Amino acid sequence: MLTRQLIAPAALGCLFSPVMALAAPDAETTLPSVTVSAAEDPRADTGFATRRAAGVTKSGASAADSAQSITVITRDLMDSQQAQTLGDALANSAGVVTNVYGRRGWDDFIIRGQRASESVFVDGLLVESNNRVAQELFGAERVEVLKGPASVLFGKVQPGGMVNIVSKRPRPERFGELGLTVGNYGLRQVTADVGTPLSENGKAALRVNALAMNSDDATDYVYYRNRYIAPSLSLDLGARTDLTLLASHNARQYVRQQGLPVNGTLTANRNGTLPNSRFTGEPGLAPYDGEQNRLGYALTHRFDSGWTLNQNFRWQTLSLAGTLIAGGTMAVNSQLLNRSGTQQDFSGTTVGVDTNLQRRFEIAGQQHEITLGVDYNRSNESRLQRTCRVAALNVYNPVYGAAVNCPSAYSLNQEDNVSTLGFYARDQVRLAERWLLTAGLRHDTARTSTTDRLAATRLDDTARAVTGSAGLMFDLTSWARPYVSYATSFLPNSGTDVNGSTFKPETGRQAEVGIKFDLPNKSGLLTLSAFDLTRRNVLSSDPVNTGFSIATGAQRTRGLEAELTADLGGGWSLAGAYAYIASEVTEDTVAANVGKPLNNVSRHSVSLWGTKHFRGPLAGWYAGAGMRAQSAKGGYTFNYTVPGYAVADLGVGYVASHWKAALNVKNVFDKAYYAGGLSNNIVPVGNPRTVMLNVALSY
Repeated sequence: MLTRQLIAPAALGCLFSPVMALAAPDAETTLPSVTVSAAEDPRADTGFATRRAAGVTKSGASAADSAQSITVITRDLMDSQQAQTLGDALANSAGVVTNVYGRRGWDDFIIRGQRASESVFVDGLLVESNNRVAQELFGAERVEVLKGPASVLFGKVQPGGMVNIVSKRPRPERFGELGLTVGNYGLRQVTADVGTPLSENGKAALRVNALAMNSDDATDYVYYRNRYIAPSLSLDLGARTDLTLLASHNARQYVRQQGLPVNGTLTANRNGTLPNSRFTGEPGLAPYDGEQNRLGYALTHRFDSGWTLNQNFRWQTLSLAGTLIAGGTMAVNSQLLNRSGTQQDFSGTTVGVDTNLQRRFEIAGQQHEITLGVDYNRSNESRLQRTCRVAALNVYNPVYGAAVNCPSAYSLNQEDNVSTLGFYARDQVRLAERWLLTAGLRHDTARTSTTDRLAATRLDDTARAVTGSAGLMFDLTSWARPYVSYATSFLPNSGTDVNGSTFKPETGRQAEVGIKFDLPNKSGLLTLSAFDLTRRNVLSSDPVNTGFSIATGAQRTRGLEAELTADLGGGWSLAGAYAYIASEVTEDTVAANVGKPLNNVSRHSVSLWGTKHFRGPLAGWYAGAGMRAQSAKGGYTFNYTVPGYAVADLGVGYVASHWKAALNVKNVFDKAYYAGGLSNNIVPVGNPRTVMLNVALSY
């Protein structure tokens, strides 16, 4: 039996009452706890492929055994690429497009054509409604991507899919690693990952991983400073109970990289082409300063009756403040870029808790695994904003130092509160040994309130939704499993229309068919899938009342995906992904938008990365190579096409018993490209060639 990392609502005593029994574990009962520990031991993820239970399934099912598209990105895969950001890791997943807004200091990505940046979970719990602070990838043991609607198990999520980051956990043995990474653009990074058992059997253990990073950027005057520490403590409460306490502190300071004018990059400018290193902000301004703190736990308890209780809880705080200098239109001389300034200050808390009970049993000769759960999430965010004036900048001959004039009064002073309570049930049924049917149903109640402190008004709204999912997988052979699935989702819309009325929630639905192939000896997994995804009640511009919205929009994406992760033997490991996605706006208040593609969705995208660990005289050495490519992308909110691109990546390294070294070069040929479309005036720039050398000592 596999331990699970799930969550639960504290306010519901009916599910909390079993937890009180945990203080007195039954010492006389013997359970196969060694099996449980081995299944969840982080060391089990070696290589690019994994058969471990995926946290996004909230069951013992792995990605290979689920009737839906799931990508699991292992720590070994991320380390072989020296992935620094969540976007770097997600580039390995078919149908996921990352960093379309450039290097702006937070995580942004699109799954199956739909924006999914606000559907980031850590250990099965939603990070926050707006995802203001980028997640630290060094603290992740693996990254999971569930594609398509996921509301049945996770509540309010965007319809394209969700990302779940699984935190590093304590291990039963003593270990330690100290790493140093240096690179171009002033990259300097120190990491530490240490752990020790606190009991003889290793079940009680402590682990701490930490990072300090300073880096400049290819854009002048832009820099990043990251500080991160994450202690975790597992307790020995007996063979029946697994409890891990999790905490983290994530501090980030950065200057936003705001992109470049379209005129002078994608379109011709009589003054020439702008260099990608040009900064359009003001160097003298204070940087953005963000902080995210977490404290929580993951709990599993197994009862004599055969029921298993899984519970996760987390409390989190957020703060982010800074001044944005945004580019606007170009003056008639095609040199001066009009600019605007905005002082922003966000702060808030998020509390999430999820509990479920699971049991396996037999009815009429059919094997069932039932899950009954309830989760609760409450987020509070305060938003302060001042609109500032700043002079235009000659982007061909910049002279910085312009005053940024901000009024004393706020242009926005608002507090948002969102609480959701969801009840869900799922049954996995093994039919006639070769069929696996999974079906689930959920009911959510979402309460939102918005307080406008400037207008001294408060608006409250309650939305309810029922979502469901069903999937059927057939064991065609011992190595091939075709499947079909259907799922729905909901997401509350924030804000009001011109009449002060709240919007209907967004809804999504997806039909998917596919087949999963096991490589020989289960050394890898190949997934082929096709999907049809629709999204409704998308906020669209009110055609009569400027500055207001109405919830009438609809969007559709259809596509094909192929994804491979494999450890082929002989030291070879391979990760590859390809997606074909056709997207369009199907309903909008602006008639000209109907039929246009969705923003920043490439028709074709591909990634490939492989490594070879040598033997014989070259034992200890390994080499890696790969490529990433996207076709051209357009959109319906900007009027240009972003050209496609392809870049190559290389890596080489050496692993010894107590030390290792790795050199990675990304975008080897320094291909200049643009990441995506932002507005009719500004286009984000892509990542230039980066070189990273890492050396780590271990014991």
